[in-house]
Amino acid sequence: MTSMNVPEPVMSLAVQPVSKDSGGQFSKALNRFQREDPTFRVGLDPESGQVDATVGKPRVNFRETVTQRAEFDYLHKKQTGGQDGASHAVDSSELAFKLAAIYAFRKCYTAARPVILEPVMLVDLKVPIEFQGTVAGDINKRKGTIVGNDQDGDDSVITAHVPLNNMFGYSTSLRSMTQGKGEFTMEYKEHLAVSHDVQAQLVNNYKGTKEAE
Repeated sequence: MTSMNVPEPVMSLAVQPVSKDSGGQFSKALNRFQREDPTFRVGLDPESGQVDATVGKPRVNFRETVTQRAEFDYLHKKQTGGQDGASHAVDSSELAFKLAAIYAFRKCYTAARPVILEPVMLVDLKVPIEFQGTVAGDINKRKGTIVGNDQDGDDSVITAHVPLNNMFGYSTSLRSMTQGKGEFTMEYKEHLAVSHDVQAQLVNNYKGTKEAE
């Protein structure tokens, strides 16, 4: 029997029981879902209906990388001490070494032109031909790229690459666009650099979250 290829998850969802008394049922639900679904890693399914849960918003696993080599020269000022005009060097503390490493990294990292990477999904759709234009237009609105479009009887088979961050709620949207006749699957393809506008928005959102904390 051929083993199943299970892709690594690129989206996480945080959940927690409303009360400590629900912890046992919570754990049982986790174990059952992990047995039934090999793609399920850690978490709880709020649709089980077994335990009331406070559910956080889904989070996409963005990454960072640099796009070019960078040279840097950083000098961390050494401490000195003394009185009455005399001075002597003070041994550097552990904190001083940590700060030197942090500031040096920041200087080099900025010069290397860092970018944010987002997970892009391979999306396969099968929709009635009469809805092909509507579905393709929606993929474009989600900043996706259509890479294939074939016909299978009365259906149109569309293949596209779409950022995962733009695919939330797509099941509901597809049902609405195709009168419930469309279907799709998606799997992780690769991480690609986001646009400058999206990167600026992500950075601002991150700063806002940190300030709120």
